[in-house]
Amino acid sequence: MSQNLYFSKEHEQVRAAVRDFVNKRINPFIDEWEEKGAAPLHALFKEMGELGFLGIRYDEKYGGEGLDYWYETVMLEEIARARCGGVPMAIAVQTNMATPAIAEFGSEYQKQTYLRPAIRGEMVGAIAVTEPDAGSDVAAIKTFAKRDGDSYVLNGSKTYITNGTQADFLTLLARTSDAPGYHSFSLFVVPTDLPGFKISKKLDKLGMRSSDTAEIYFDDLRIPAENLIGREGEGFIYQMKQFQHERFSALPICYIGAEEMINETVTYIKGRLVFGKPLITKQVLRHRLVDWLSEIECLRQLTYHIVRLKMAGRDATREISMGKLMGGRVLNQVADGCLQMHGGMGFMNEMRVSRFFRDARLISIGAGASEVMSDIIAKLEGF
Repeated sequence: MSQNLYFSKEHEQVRAAVRDFVNKRINPFIDEWEEKGAAPLHALFKEMGELGFLGIRYDEKYGGEGLDYWYETVMLEEIARARCGGVPMAIAVQTNMATPAIAEFGSEYQKQTYLRPAIRGEMVGAIAVTEPDAGSDVAAIKTFAKRDGDSYVLNGSKTYITNGTQADFLTLLARTSDAPGYHSFSLFVVPTDLPGFKISKKLDKLGMRSSDTAEIYFDDLRIPAENLIGREGEGFIYQMKQFQHERFSALPICYIGAEEMINETVTYIKGRLVFGKPLITKQVLRHRLVDWLSEIECLRQLTYHIVRLKMAGRDATREISMGKLMGGRVLNQVADGCLQMHGGMGFMNEMRVSRFFRDARLISIGAGASEVMSDIIAKLEGF
């Protein structure tokens, strides 16, 4: 297989370890967590942290494994084999959304206080950017952090915060100036045990039900000034860079998830008799499956190209945006088509395909809607 061009014996050892963990410590409990509306992240992340899964790329100085982007890709591919979208998303928030900016731009204090425990799975992180009136248009955020002595006083609200009801800290983007332009925002690490932090409500979602999502607000919450990540006024830039790690993490989840769903669907239609013959004998269905597998392979190879760019220290914003756009499209096509092939049974909640159908829908919305990805690509192409 083409993967062998990129993955060594050592990579495959990590793959086997993550896959074993998913099969033994995640998949048997998915139905229970979906019903409850949350996975027990502190317990789950503690186990993952002890196995080294939450700090694949991070410096060994802070408890990470110090490995490269290929190892990170292996980890993301294997958590995508969980029998839902919510748990892989919760894990990716910890590894690829809440921590990259701390690792890249944070102070030694922040790395020791937040990054190290996050890598060990002792603290759950969340990313807090989206607001009720500011989603893909990040520059429209209104939550404000005003400097007051050795603190910043935070007021405002955030919504659609994954891991929000369980998070010990937020990597949060807030305004620190009313001036126009992109240098009026700053990024902070906000512990959730500070006075003034409130969870407005846990949100009830269409899919990703094993992942808790919260609406939160801040009422004169005092953030210690030492929790400012990097320099004041540079937060928007830091967050745009962090988005690249976040969007990249969606790509393996897309192609592995789609592949898993196709495999289950093929098994189902091989055993489903229609007019005396297995459904798999219908040429139209076989061709449709092959079309999807071809698109999935294109997405996988684009992802591996992105990894090569990252390994070479190159900017992959264009390719990551293309992957995110394509991934959402492919995943939703496969989810819709596989459900159709299951017929009436696909409409039953007991079937994995119905959960997959619900979970897939978020990929074209979260971390920048598909339309935003198209706009980014258009700008980079100069039109």
